Amino acid sequence: MTGSEGAPALQLRGVSAGYRGRWVVRDVDVTVPCGAWVAVIGPNGAGKSTLLKAAAGLVDHTGEVLLAGRPLGAMGRAARARAVGYAPQTPELPEGITVTDYVLFGRTPHLGPLARESRADLEIVADALARLDLADLAHRPLRTLSGGERQRAVLARALAQRADLLLLDEPTTGLDIGHAQALLDLVDELRRADGTTVVSTLHDLTLAAQYADELVLVDRGAVVAAGPPVEVLTADLLAARYSARVTILTTPDGTPVVAPVR
Repeated sequence: MTGSEGAPALQLRGVSAGYRGRWVVRDVDVTVPCGAWVAVIGPNGAGKSTLLKAAAGLVDHTGEVLLAGRPLGAMGRAARARAVGYAPQTPELPEGITVTDYVLFGRTPHLGPLARESRADLEIVADALARLDLADLAHRPLRTLSGGERQRAVLARALAQRADLLLLDEPTTGLDIGHAQALLDLVDELRRADGTTVVSTLHDLTLAAQYADELVLVDRGAVVAAGPPVEVLTADLLAARYSARVTILTTPDGTPVVAPVR
């Protein structure tokens, strides 16, 4: 992604966003450094998904969204798709399409109006499938996959875009703890290997603390806390924002663990 030298991967400045003239998030400021993983957390209906969609230019918004220093509004649709890989929580899954063809959609922003995918595009897709352990399922109909396999296919499509910024909306939805850990491990490995910046929404606060460098806590459409997990995940703050009774434990490496208290 070309932009201002040394600029953050993503900046939101005074962003309000929503649907049909109703703002769901209001006056949000967020800065995401290049190569970082930031997790957006918050109670149901807080505006987490809307915030991610605003960063991708998928919903109406006011304020400034900057990608590597470039205003999102000054970029065409194809340029945005090359800059940002977005994996929605509930993606549209076309009927009668194979895993390979679905992941190939990720290459569309790199093709001309009438161009067909090249050998290089096919190699990029094959690489994404291999990295997500989907190579053996490449020719399977997408609809026949399990929930976890579909989640990996959605991520593979986003990876095939070869974007510098990856936006993941609840990537572990419907996954058991083992598959959730495996998917997040993979995202982290890819981030470190490729220098990709990751912004995700996550319901599981302990997983968010284990994988993200920083957390952004959103409630009622506003950012109410941001910083390292150990600073954001406090019993008092979670009680106030989630109406939850919790205690905060600590792993041997100092990572906070959110444990409910009966």
